[in-house]
Amino acid sequence: MLQKLSSSKSGSLRGISRVPGDKSISHRALIFGALATGKTRIKGLLEAEDVLATGKALASLGAGVERDPDGWCVTGRGIGGLTGAPGKLDFGNSGTGARLMMGVIAGQDARVTFTGDESLSRRPMGRVLLPLQRMGLGVEGADDTLPLTLTGTPDLLPIEYELPVPSAQVKSAVLLAGLHAPGKTTIFEREATRDHTERMLRHFGAQIAVRQDGSRNAITVTGDAELAGQDVTVPGDPSSAAFLAAAALVTQGSRITIEGVLVNPTRTGFYDTLKEMGAKLDFTNLREEGGEPVADIAVTSGPLHGVVVPASRAPSMIDEYPVLAVVAAFARGETRMEGLGELRVKESDRLASTLAGLAACGVDAQAGDDWLSVRGGGPIAGGAQIETHMDHRIAMAFLIMGLGARAPVTIDNAGIIATSFPEFSELMRGLGAPIETSKV
Repeated sequence: MLQKLSSSKSGSLRGISRVPGDKSISHRALIFGALATGKTRIKGLLEAEDVLATGKALASLGAGVERDPDGWCVTGRGIGGLTGAPGKLDFGNSGTGARLMMGVIAGQDARVTFTGDESLSRRPMGRVLLPLQRMGLGVEGADDTLPLTLTGTPDLLPIEYELPVPSAQVKSAVLLAGLHAPGKTTIFEREATRDHTERMLRHFGAQIAVRQDGSRNAITVTGDAELAGQDVTVPGDPSSAAFLAAAALVTQGSRITIEGVLVNPTRTGFYDTLKEMGAKLDFTNLREEGGEPVADIAVTSGPLHGVVVPASRAPSMIDEYPVLAVVAAFARGETRMEGLGELRVKESDRLASTLAGLAACGVDAQAGDDWLSVRGGGPIAGGAQIETHMDHRIAMAFLIMGLGARAPVTIDNAGIIATSFPEFSELMRGLGAPIETSKV
């Protein structure tokens, strides 16, 4: 039986907190460590189901992946040194892990079957497979969803490829494959996406160049690469921190600080939007750790107003729209979010799931194919049970809504939160939020 969680009207939230390590960087640290020679030591790795699935997959392929008292240690096999895994690689709910590992497998002399849970098995992989097949990856499957059997080759071809839609996962998969191909592989993107792969490639010693090509960014990696194991410190995940920031904004009299959060400009669209809405939110103690910008985020509750969030901002906040919609319900006037087509192919149809949750809680909201409009400012009824559709971000977003609603909000599956943020409930309760196991 699935465990349910409920949140109810909260008093002010106070305190200093630290969220788990960034999920995107955690995946990449494990993968690059496995492709390097020598040892990579990782501090602050996100020990959530998604990331651990990537670690298990790499271990099955012959890399050493071990937990030690100081964090995690990966003993790499070098470019092209991984082996075929016995049986299947199960990525659970992790689209990031599955898609990035497709780029890894492309350059290995290996035949591997990728599987995942029910949610992941509905998510399309075609946009990643298309460029990888051009490079030489073999693909067997009924369509472009898992399970899929992939056959890599040590004779990959370098390519030039323009992303048809902004996607850091597709870009990263092709760059990972490009490490194995002779010559130069170039990705063109018209809208900037998360650049964690580029930053980490430099950190591990790859030759990578980023330049402007007219209206496009051009990212080029030189193949036949040799990576060396490195020390990596994973900063706090800004997508996880978003839930704490939102909680402070929807509860009166709140003031919290979230320490050590990644503030890479390709990931801060949510925080930029909150500031436009009038939020009292500041990045303090700015510094750099492991090639990434990091800050403490101070948030104080106060009145908010609606804004238009342009489509151009979507790549920098694609995971935060459900919780932004919750914040918008408490803001005066209309908040319109545009360019949300990518939400249709996340862990759930996040646009439909968000709209349904808002309606269940009595919020005036409308949506189209790629937009969402929320009219806020009035009392939030709450009193609903939210169907999460196995989506961790839907679950956490509507638990935040319950903190400011008149009646408790319950989610139907608490376990799914462990996908990205196992400590969520504990951290929220530590700040004073009434989130408890539901008796309904």
